[in-house]
Amino acid sequence: MIRLTLLLPLVALFQCDKDETVAAYGAADQTWALQEIDGEPFEASALLRFPEEGRIEGNAPCNTYSGTLDAPYPWFEIADLAATRAACAWLEAEGLYFAALLAMTQSEVSGDVLILRNEDGHEMVFKAAE
Repeated sequence: MIRLTLLLPLVALFQCDKDETVAAYGAADQTWALQEIDGEPFEASALLRFPEEGRIEGNAPCNTYSGTLDAPYPWFEIADLAATRAACAWLEAEGLYFAALLAMTQSEVSGDVLILRNEDGHEMVFKAAE
């Protein structure tokens, strides 16, 4: 009985460190290619990945980026977003991508589709890249 009493807090401690972000619910081990923002096709290339617990990274139309993600699924909140500073013809699309990504508050993974949305009705649809 004493062993069980000592073991239970350790088990609980390990459970607290479990990844509860969207990555743990089907988004990890995929590269997600943006298909549309608010129902409009996104013509530039933008990729999103969940490389490790609590992290995001990807390729925006012009630059690479990374950030932290700590909100438990289905919530979605990016912090500490950082990006390189290269210029290209798609810079306006990149600004739209980052603004939309930072505004998202909820996530849903359904097979090869990742949907990010917020309470204002805005939505980003990603598809698993091949």
